[in-house]
Amino acid sequence: MAASGEVSTRGDSAVPAPLAPAPPPRSPPGVVGASGQGAAAAGHSRGHLLRGDGQRHCPAPGPSPAGGGGRGRRRLPDKSVHILTVDEGQLETRFPKAHSSALNCVLPIDNHIFATGDDGGVLKVWDLRKGNAVLEAHQQEEYISAMAVDGNGKILLTTSGDGTLGVFNVKRRRFELLSEPQNGDLTSVVLLKRGKKVACGSSEGTIYLFNWDGFGAASDRFALRAESVDCMVPIMDSIVCVGSLDGVIRAVNILPNRVLGCVGQHLGEPIEQLAVAPGGQLLASCAHDQKVKFWDISALGGLVVDDYRKKKKKGGPLRALSSKAAGSREEFFADLRDEAEPEAAAGSDSDGSD
Repeated sequence: MAASGEVSTRGDSAVPAPLAPAPPPRSPPGVVGASGQGAAAAGHSRGHLLRGDGQRHCPAPGPSPAGGGGRGRRRLPDKSVHILTVDEGQLETRFPKAHSSALNCVLPIDNHIFATGDDGGVLKVWDLRKGNAVLEAHQQEEYISAMAVDGNGKILLTTSGDGTLGVFNVKRRRFELLSEPQNGDLTSVVLLKRGKKVACGSSEGTIYLFNWDGFGAASDRFALRAESVDCMVPIMDSIVCVGSLDGVIRAVNILPNRVLGCVGQHLGEPIEQLAVAPGGQLLASCAHDQKVKFWDISALGGLVVDDYRKKKKKGGPLRALSSKAAGSREEFFADLRDEAEPEAAAGSDSDGSD
């Protein structure tokens, strides 16, 4: 199935493709939406939007001075947090100079509490009822790239450019522990297997797995044949979609570790962020091409992953999970297959590496 809709942000006359209105996404209790890296994240249940104005990603590919999978960044002088009403977009609350460094990510935790991370490795947890930060920690040496919280809103996880996973207790307002450094920047974090596993993406193209009760060291690692894992979103209990610097969105099964195939792509443009629509039928992606694209992921639920790893020709193309997932087959697979290799190989099964 082709991308269900596409929005271009070039020019002032961009009009999104029609989509049926959807109910609020599933998230921790009392939270309207999940976190967004960089610019904004949905806020608490009264209908607010949290916006970190420390920085925003600019649509220019190339390596970033602070790392982070080659994202281009534009610094903004105001390092404040704004809370806006969703319906009218009016400013309700503002925390001026919330951080001393540019903000990099925002995560709502419950109706009143949210967390922010900056480029200096500082994490802050804010309580709207008190109007200030109730937890401030500087345990990680590089920028905070992503955050996730458990279903009870108690344990907060942060990934950093120094390659570590940080664990914080929001309820007790304290730092718990820091994992050993991994190779490359840790760029994303999600909870899987009913909260028993934590998966972290890295700038080296590797997914690191941690047991919930063993954050000190990774229990497993899975190297994708990708330039990086810049962002990651859980689709089901064992399947995540990952975005990479090469512009390809891959569906990956965790335990057993398999690359299922290509969901979609922004050809040649690094993927900035991924989000799943309510109901889990559509995946939204944005990249440096200044477009938002929607991909049909309804078929992922019917895929059967065998524990047995099938042999596959090294360097073969990704399996296309929909007819338009890889765009024009000639364009996408041109540099991935030998000219003598039949086109049917595009539908072949993937093994555990990509």
